[in-house]
Amino acid sequence: MILLKRTLQFFIICTLFGLITLFSLYYYVKPDIPSVQVLKDVQLQTPMQVFTKDGLLINQFGEKRRIPVTIDQIPQPLINAFLATEDSRFYDHLGIDPIGIVRSALVLISTGEKKQGASTITMQLARNFFLTREKAYIRKVKEIFIAIHIENLLSKNEILELYLNKIELGNRAFGIGAAAQVYYGKELKDLTLAQMAMIAGLPKAPSALNPIRNPVRAKARRNVVLGRMLSERYITQSEYEETINQPITAVFHGAEIDLYAPYISEMVRAEMVAKYGIDKAYNSGFKIFTSVESHVQQAAQTALVNNLHSYDMRHGFRGPERLLWDAQTQPALSQAQILNQLKDVKQLGDLQAAVVLAVNEKTADVLLKNGELATLTWDNLKWARKYITRYRQSFAPKAATEILVPGAQIWLRKNDDNNYLLSQIPEASSAIVSLDPQDGRIKAIVGGYSFEQSQYNRAVQAKRQVGSNIKPFIYSAALEKGYTLASILNDAPINQWDKSQGIAWRPKNSPAVYNGPIRIRRALAQSKNVISVRLLRGVGLQRTADHLLKFGFDNKDINRSESLALGSASISPLELARGMSAFANGGHLIEPYFISEIQDAFGTVLFKANPALACDENTQPLAIENNSSLTIENTEQGEKAQQTVQCAPRIISKQNAFLIADAMNSAIWGGGSWSNKTGWTGTAWRAQRLGRRDLSGKTGTTNDSVDTWFSGFNRNVLTSVWVGFDNPGNTLGRSAYNNNLDSGQITGAESGAKTAQPAWNEFMRAALDGQPEAPIEPPEGLVSIRIDLATGLLSHKNDYTSRFEYFEKGTTPTSYVLSQPSDIFEENTKTEEELF
Repeated sequence: MILLKRTLQFFIICTLFGLITLFSLYYYVKPDIPSVQVLKDVQLQTPMQVFTKDGLLINQFGEKRRIPVTIDQIPQPLINAFLATEDSRFYDHLGIDPIGIVRSALVLISTGEKKQGASTITMQLARNFFLTREKAYIRKVKEIFIAIHIENLLSKNEILELYLNKIELGNRAFGIGAAAQVYYGKELKDLTLAQMAMIAGLPKAPSALNPIRNPVRAKARRNVVLGRMLSERYITQSEYEETINQPITAVFHGAEIDLYAPYISEMVRAEMVAKYGIDKAYNSGFKIFTSVESHVQQAAQTALVNNLHSYDMRHGFRGPERLLWDAQTQPALSQAQILNQLKDVKQLGDLQAAVVLAVNEKTADVLLKNGELATLTWDNLKWARKYITRYRQSFAPKAATEILVPGAQIWLRKNDDNNYLLSQIPEASSAIVSLDPQDGRIKAIVGGYSFEQSQYNRAVQAKRQVGSNIKPFIYSAALEKGYTLASILNDAPINQWDKSQGIAWRPKNSPAVYNGPIRIRRALAQSKNVISVRLLRGVGLQRTADHLLKFGFDNKDINRSESLALGSASISPLELARGMSAFANGGHLIEPYFISEIQDAFGTVLFKANPALACDENTQPLAIENNSSLTIENTEQGEKAQQTVQCAPRIISKQNAFLIADAMNSAIWGGGSWSNKTGWTGTAWRAQRLGRRDLSGKTGTTNDSVDTWFSGFNRNVLTSVWVGFDNPGNTLGRSAYNNNLDSGQITGAESGAKTAQPAWNEFMRAALDGQPEAPIEPPEGLVSIRIDLATGLLSHKNDYTSRFEYFEKGTTPTSYVLSQPSDIFEENTKTEEELF
């Protein structure tokens, strides 16, 4: 009895001592214990994702890859794997596991080492959110108290869900959703039992047990997990035996990008960092929906790449990247040695590195970096005449041995028939911008051939001389001054003495063909340089410059000299597209935008673009002022909704905008009567291949073909293309006829029509596919009157010597032509090589 009493007293004393110690420890660490209330509204660090307008992922940014999942999205076998391995009594304890603690204490006493942590899933969650991984007693005490707090705050499923989304699992994957994607490229529901067990084994040591870096150790750990699942009766003996023999299948998978569009995604990244700061932008789970349409963006990227390769190929083959061996003096390398040489060669765009193994008369055998053996046919080699300079190419080759030698490291890409074509990295650069001229939405934007090669975004950062792309703006100023499309100017050489330099300025047409008296419509369509200069003089230099500034151009980019008439102003492709949009939208200055919507990690819309529109007064119930808001009632299914529309400022009259657009349509379709030998073509005639009458366009080329441009549009789509070298002093040169290629090849001096327009044609064909024609309709305030083609005066005739012309009311000719000249200046049937 006395022994029992003393034993009871001992236990009571120990209990009281334990309680006192526990409370003492609690109050000691209490100031350092954070509030777990934050777990109620926890925001996991989730990368920023960038999407196209139609929802395709184009990039993601963030140090941690995480794909949050809810508890009901997690397969039960995966939950079982974690419970069996990390905390088999998770649903039974209150945050701490006494049995586990006792077991850990016995190990510590027997070995003197802290080999087992006895941490429950709740304790691990506490450590992951609030503590470090340091093995210290005081950290373990804090961990216990925080775990108890968590258990009082959250349900078991909420704890488990947070834990499985928070844990680090290697390769920058945090949470099981990201791990499934990183290691297997799958969603959780598609994982096999072996793959689930592999992921469940990673928390112990994410780096050491990584299946990509350490497959042997990872497999051993996976089988431990499977053994625990068998012991806990989550799987059967047969499932266990079948699964432990399965091989390691983990392979690194990058983000599941649906459309690789690095230039637009970099624009978004920079904008978000500027707005939110780098930490919040990268880790808050923002979802940004851009303005670009996936099929349009892809078409722009393809058109730019194809066009640069076309330019590069017609100027000749510059030879291999390097020689791995000299076939005349050295033995050939083995395939294994070749692949070892190629392993560090980075893929650039759609180019693939390869090495020539053997060269026959009309073929060449190659080994690609991926180990594939292929044969290059003569059709895919014969283009490669030798490059001499940008102005000269050698004779067309007659045999493959004139092009390649064994040991040459070369670049290949797939042609339209999916066969390998000898290629090379283009030297020239390019940019494409396509937008909706009605509201400024960027539909596609490409800043260069390869983002890996250069992150410089030429579409927005490169300001280059625009050449004759400036002329629509010059002619717009002339129309404001009182000129009409029927006004006659003298297309003749100009000689002006410059006293300051002691030389004469002689602007020339390109080609140097002069037609004498010519109407303004045709002068713009055929890009007559001297007419542009005469118009600038007629309007006045300062007044012309002031007019150009209305289109949103930077004042410092608009030089005050007569060379402005020929395009000496330096403007970026995006700025040019913005300004040119006024001719497509009825005279409004829109503001380009590339972010349509921003959502937070929970799908809440934080921002939605509300661009100022080129308001069509014909559909508005009330007249509005520039920059004002317009409220429109929309009736749908019997319900009325209010929508506030911001109207873009008007910068030119809708009549002025239409007349310029219509004259630019003539740049594509020309004029005159071919049957009567008076037909003529505009500089943009190659756009006729699209078979659409709703398009307007303008070529542009600077001196010595340094910069080439093409801009064109209908009412809904406007696209500008630039091609040139990053070094502004480099000329694009010219190419001679290649006897090995077909008759449709581009030859002669590079120009806007030959160098930039092919990319525009290819892109617009894809962008407008299936779209009905959207012509720019003539607004009220215009009249259409038949005029004489030679004089621009009114005409009574109804034949090829006359045509209907548009005029603003009050600007029509007042007299009729008295007699029809025998020599009609209008039409010169000779087709010349156009530059501008």
